[in-house]
Amino acid sequence: MYKKALTSLTILFFMMGFITCLNDILVPYLKAIFSLSYSQAALVQFCFFAAYGLTSIPFSKLIERVGYQKGMVVGFTLAALGCLLFYPAVILHTYPLFLGALFVLASGIVLLQVAANPCVSVIGPKETASSRLTMAQAFNSLGTFIAPLFGAYFILSALTNSTHAEGVVYPYFFIAFVLIIIALVLSRLNLTGLESTAADESGWLEVLKEKGLLLGVIAIFAYVGAEVAIGSFLVNYVMDISHATETQAAPLVAFYWGGAMVGRFLGIFTLKAFAPARVLMTHALLAVILILISMQASGTLAIGSMVLVGLCNSIMFPTIFTLGIKGLKAGQEKKGSGLLATAILGGAIVPLLTGLLADRMGLHHAFILPVICYVYIAWFGFKALSGKAH
Repeated sequence: MYKKALTSLTILFFMMGFITCLNDILVPYLKAIFSLSYSQAALVQFCFFAAYGLTSIPFSKLIERVGYQKGMVVGFTLAALGCLLFYPAVILHTYPLFLGALFVLASGIVLLQVAANPCVSVIGPKETASSRLTMAQAFNSLGTFIAPLFGAYFILSALTNSTHAEGVVYPYFFIAFVLIIIALVLSRLNLTGLESTAADESGWLEVLKEKGLLLGVIAIFAYVGAEVAIGSFLVNYVMDISHATETQAAPLVAFYWGGAMVGRFLGIFTLKAFAPARVLMTHALLAVILILISMQASGTLAIGSMVLVGLCNSIMFPTIFTLGIKGLKAGQEKKGSGLLATAILGGAIVPLLTGLLADRMGLHHAFILPVICYVYIAWFGFKALSGKAH
C-alpha cells in the first residue's frame, strides 16, 4: 500500500507542477495577444494563486470529511473543468474569461495540494518526511521543466498566426483529457490505510498560534511569491536583455524550473546529510546573491544568474512545509496543511507587485521584491536551526 500510495502521489505532483508552470507561458502569450502591461499580464498568476487564499481552508474541511483519496479525485476533476473552460474564453476572445478559467483550474490544484502534501508527510517515518516530500516535489519539478518546452512548441510557436488566443485550445483540451483519466484511475485504486486516524478538535486560529506554523506560513508566502514572480517574467526579462523572441526565450524558463528539479533530486540526499533548516538558509542566501548579481549585470551573466535561482528554490517548499508542521499535535496536520496552502497566495500577490514595479522602474530592477522574500526565508531557516521557530 505504501509504494502504491507514493507512486500515485508522485504522478499527482508531476501534473500539479506541469499545469502551474504552464502559466509562465500564458503570461507572455496573453500579454502579446491582448497587448497587456506587465501588471495586467500578472493577473494570470494573481487569479491562479488567489484560489489558494480563498479555497485552501474550505478544501481542508472537505478533506477532513471525505479523506485524501476522494479529495484528490475531486481535485483532478475540477482542474479538468478549468482546462475545458479555455474554449469559451477563446471563442469570445475575452481576457476576464481566461482569468475565470484559470481560477477554476487553480481551485482543483489547491484541492490536490491540500490533500497531497500532508499525505506524503504521514505515510512514512517522521524523520524522513523532508526527504520524502522533496522526492515527490522533484517530480513536481519534472512537470515544471517539461511545461515550458510543451508551451513553447504548442502555444508560443503559434503566436505569430494567432489573433484570438486559439493556440491554447488543443493543449488544454489534451491536459483535461489526461486529468480525467487520472481521476478515473485514482478512484479505482485501493488505498485503504492512507487516511490519518488521528483526530483533533483544535480551531484554525489555535493551530495558527503555533509559532513554527505561523513563521512557516509567511515563509511559504514569500517563497512561492518570489519563485512565481521570477518564472512569470523570465521570458520578458530575457527578451529585454538579449532581444530574443518569446519562442526563443521560453526554453530558459524550462532551465529555471529544471534547476529546481535537479536540486530536489540532490536534496533527497542533502536533507538527510545536513539539518534541513541549514540547507534552507544556505539556499535562500544563495538566491539573494544570484538575483543581486543579475540586477547589476547584463547579457549572459544577468540571464544565467537569474536562471540559477531555480536551483536554489529546489528544496524550499518541502523543507518549509515540514518545518512548519513539525511541532503540530497528531491530527492537526490537515489544518496545518490548509493554512500553509493558503499561504501559496504569495504567488498571486508578489508577481502582481513585481509587475507594478516593472511598469514604473523597469523589469530589470523590479526583482528587488523577490530578494526581500528570500531574505525572510533565510531568517526563517536560521530561526528553525537555532530551535527558536517552535
